[in-house]
Amino acid sequence: MAFNEQFSSDNKRLSLWAIVLSALVFVLITLDITGDYREGVPWIHLLVEVLILALSLASLIYFGWHYYQLAQAKIDVLKQDLALANQQARQWREANRELIAGMAMQIQKQFNTWNLTRAEAEVGMLMLKGLSHVQIARMRNTSERTIRDQARAIYRKSGVAGRSELSAFFLEDLLLPHHQ
Repeated sequence: MAFNEQFSSDNKRLSLWAIVLSALVFVLITLDITGDYREGVPWIHLLVEVLILALSLASLIYFGWHYYQLAQAKIDVLKQDLALANQQARQWREANRELIAGMAMQIQKQFNTWNLTRAEAEVGMLMLKGLSHVQIARMRNTSERTIRDQARAIYRKSGVAGRSELSAFFLEDLLLPHHQ
């Protein structure tokens, strides 16, 4: 972990502990003030406890804001990372548009060779894209069971044992052999 990430993580953890401690002090002092007031404790004692109450509230606000700022900074970094990843993915897709279209066409030809139905071919493509059965069911507005049945039909017709072998069927010739 980089120094800045460790520092930020430690600061966030410290702020969270300070929030918890400040909240605990706030609650306990509030309870004490309430009890002391009922018992008729001198006003100077109550004034000191109200001051402690105000300090714990100020601490809660300060560390709460600090924690929020740290969390927001982390979110901003993640958003930047996501934007960069999306930009790189768009650039890769743009640079390889013809290759991607040719690959999709060859996959569809293989699906036809396996005699997959239109629905099975759609499910197969979505599985190759990495979507889960639940996600595919939502996209196709059908039940997860239907998708599982279609996936089993794809595996049976293609002669593969599962999703990994299905993906490997199309990827193995694209990747360079491993030389030792």
